[in-house]
Amino acid sequence: MKKGMQIVLCVTLLSSLTFASEQFAMSDADRAMYEELLENNPADMMLAEGSEFLDELGGESALAKYLGVSEDALPSYIAGFPRYIEKFKMVVSIDQMLQGMMHDSGQKPYALKSSEMFNMSSYVKALANDEEINIDVNANKHMKEAYALGKVVFETKRGARGLSCLSCHNPSVIGGILRTQPLPDISAKGNASAATWPAYRMTKSALATLQKRFQGCMNNALLAVIPLGSKEMTALEVYFTDEAKGATIALPGLKR
Repeated sequence: MKKGMQIVLCVTLLSSLTFASEQFAMSDADRAMYEELLENNPADMMLAEGSEFLDELGGESALAKYLGVSEDALPSYIAGFPRYIEKFKMVVSIDQMLQGMMHDSGQKPYALKSSEMFNMSSYVKALANDEEINIDVNANKHMKEAYALGKVVFETKRGARGLSCLSCHNPSVIGGILRTQPLPDISAKGNASAATWPAYRMTKSALATLQKRFQGCMNNALLAVIPLGSKEMTALEVYFTDEAKGATIALPGLKR
């Protein structure tokens, strides 16, 4: 198994088992399935496929060279995404960076919404397992602007229900139950969203990235869905990731 694919099951299992006991509306059958998936997360196979996709681009050594870092420094560098990359002249998420790498390698980039991209970008982020999230929103003006925009997107009420991300993720409602699940504190170091996504969603039988999960929330709240990879969506990921700064990355996650 390649470096970075040593999935930190011990951390994931402990945190997930604790969280599973709080899934108040889970049926006995769903709970049994959830606990089974803790030991055999289908996302492991999806990340293995993502590893093969990266191999087609030259593997981890080619990725490190493309990013201008050593292979030894690659996990820590990955733990700092989304980040500003000069060759793109913009703040990018891991999947956008991989699209650029595919293009520059003469390959047609996978669509951001494709399972191929979900699998490859999830594998690449898993290279940073055991690393602490080290995003630096003060690194340059571009990151500062992305963080500020992400905060606006997070806090702005819109849509038919007049909701914002903040409506469900603020101190007054954290721990309450919505759609059978406790509302998480996105900055809690033991369950920080940015550290446990991408994740396999039991209810969807699919691997999803953090931005894809944002879209699901927007749909449920009757908000206009922000496109994957857009300036606003990447900024929202920057904001969420900064809230989780210092949390240890443990992928793939498992969510109900």
